[in-house]
Amino acid sequence: MTDKENKAKKLFDSGLNCAQSVLTVFAPELNINSDDALRISSAFGGGMGRLQEKCGAVTGAFMVLGIHCSNNISDEKLRKEKINSMVQEFDKKFEEIHGSTHCRQLMNCDLNTDEGKMYAEENNTRENVCSDCVLNSVRLLKEMLG
Repeated sequence: MTDKENKAKKLFDSGLNCAQSVLTVFAPELNINSDDALRISSAFGGGMGRLQEKCGAVTGAFMVLGIHCSNNISDEKLRKEKINSMVQEFDKKFEEIHGSTHCRQLMNCDLNTDEGKMYAEENNTRENVCSDCVLNSVRLLKEMLG
């Protein structure tokens, strides 16, 4: 594992959500404060506020891509086109690896039910599913950003 991957895993293992773990490791090179990164991404874990929609590791990656493009492309139209293109590319690559970009499908349970919570705990989905999503998001971002 690379330094970024190790740091993301440590952050995730410490209790941060998946989006926070992804965005925070890229914060220094995006010229944003780590505390701001943590606050910005705080509502995106569990598929956005535990709605279990788009995976938080994916939305954290989308934030990285948006900030990266905003820092590097001044023309608004070109920036939007580049962001959209990169988000679509990331989404496709992540889905090729994991089979989905949606938290509920990735975890194979509904975290808003007692049964789903029990399933997640018994199957250690945070470590067995979410941790891989965080690591692969960091890997894909490093590949895409160079």
